[in-house]
Amino acid sequence: MHQEKSQTKDTTKYVFVTGGVISGLGKGISTASIAQIIKSYGYKVSVLKVDMYLNLDAGTINPLEHGEVFVTDDGIETDQDLGNYERFLNQDMHRHNYMTMGQVYYDVITRERQLAYEGEDVEGHVHIPKEIIRRIKETAQKDEADVMFIEVGGTVGEYQNVMFFEAIRRLKQAHPHTYIMHLVYLIKPEFLGEVKSKPAQSSIYELYKLGLQPDFVICRSKDPIDAKKRSLMSYNAGIPDEHIISAPDVPTIYEIPLIFREQDLGNRLLDKMGLKANKSDSSEWFNFVTKTKSVTKTVDIAVVGKYFKIGDSSILEDAYVCVIEAIKHASWQLGAKPNIQWFDVARFEDETESTKIKKELAEYAGIIVPQGWGSRGVEGKIKTVNYARENKVPYLGLCFGMQMSVIEYSRNVLGLADANSIEVDPTTSAPVIHIMEEQKEFMENKQYGGTIRLGGWPCKLVEGTQLHKLYKKYGADSIVDGVVSERHRHRYEFNNDYRKQLEKAGLVVSGTSPDGNLVEAIELPKSIHPFFVGTQYHPEYKSRPIQPHPLFLGFIEACLK
Repeated sequence: MHQEKSQTKDTTKYVFVTGGVISGLGKGISTASIAQIIKSYGYKVSVLKVDMYLNLDAGTINPLEHGEVFVTDDGIETDQDLGNYERFLNQDMHRHNYMTMGQVYYDVITRERQLAYEGEDVEGHVHIPKEIIRRIKETAQKDEADVMFIEVGGTVGEYQNVMFFEAIRRLKQAHPHTYIMHLVYLIKPEFLGEVKSKPAQSSIYELYKLGLQPDFVICRSKDPIDAKKRSLMSYNAGIPDEHIISAPDVPTIYEIPLIFREQDLGNRLLDKMGLKANKSDSSEWFNFVTKTKSVTKTVDIAVVGKYFKIGDSSILEDAYVCVIEAIKHASWQLGAKPNIQWFDVARFEDETESTKIKKELAEYAGIIVPQGWGSRGVEGKIKTVNYARENKVPYLGLCFGMQMSVIEYSRNVLGLADANSIEVDPTTSAPVIHIMEEQKEFMENKQYGGTIRLGGWPCKLVEGTQLHKLYKKYGADSIVDGVVSERHRHRYEFNNDYRKQLEKAGLVVSGTSPDGNLVEAIELPKSIHPFFVGTQYHPEYKSRPIQPHPLFLGFIEACLK
């Protein structure tokens, strides 16, 4: 049915989610929540995130500036919102679900060089919107979507967004089933003590100037909006009262779909699109959210990283959002509320602070050292690993965190005092973490973007290890002939020249590539440590609220003991 649709008439419904007033309002969470609701009615949904940057992908953007990079199975580095889509929809995203303006301009220029425009003038206001529309429709066709949600990065009124809003206008003009949901913020200045909606209304007027009118307005605010404010927004924006949706602050993002359901958003959107409101089943999600509220015990987790602050800003959770959500998923399933504390690894670098930090870490049931790049903070991370290993504190090392585990063990158990990664010290005499030959060539030619080991790669589990037992206990369906697929994002690898020495000294290699050439995971035997596991891959990318990742479940289980 869907194949016939793509070859003949385009019957997909296109829903754009735009933003106004300020950035960072939660368009991604709102988009994921609405898409989840429509999916629950039995419709096939697809989601596309659009970033206005000229970067070809998110891989080279500083996580402090843009948040954590999310990696899909097919190996593209994307905005973190694709992680939200996967978690809320419980379906994989792909490279066609992510678009940047850089990709759009790159493709238009490439086509021009190939004479694809047959000699006509290539103009920004003509061909850029046309390419955007082509990509949107292509994504809908690939995913065979009944309803296609497109999240527009940034806010209306920004100069860099103009071409994209023009693309929406043209698509809406040519395709009647095109709709806009506009997310705004209702401010409440402390010196006034009341909610003000004028900035929100102004952002809606900005849409009008572009020839666009929203079909729904989602109002972010600290508290739910009352009937009077809803009526005021409806009157001034020219939008039906029942299409003004309240999105107040909530304890967890996973409550948003239920809040939208309480306002009958699903039925109203389906009615607007002319689609039948089939029976909807939200019981699984409702039970999950209910469980998050009912847990009574707590588990204290320390996350030791370096992407926490920028300038005078406070803790920036977005830099490790997948790790944080994976901790929550596992904790909730095991009946605990996670208390996550962030430790800036720079404090561990200072010898005068190290004793104090160790005392602080002693209050936590488990320690995670997440991903990272470069030499900054490395010695602090190695000290953290050493503390967790010697004090038998449950430890999970993710990607760079695994590499730090190998370095720490090489130095303090194997006796290689100079052990290091050549990423940190190119002249080290004991490069226990090194770079593959093909990666050297990329580095020499300064080919940084998209050249690292990315996406889903197979990991052969070593029987009898903790790693193998955890997958069998919590994720048996993911094992095929003793192999699981996990997502990667790294350039440096475990150096096999040191493998025999490390294994003889007690380090266990618990996961490898199917040919045995690449080390994917290491651990310490349970007889000498309750939980000490490091993975070269990123298990956090595949954790879902309804189905937490086996490694995080094992880690939290050990912490609770």
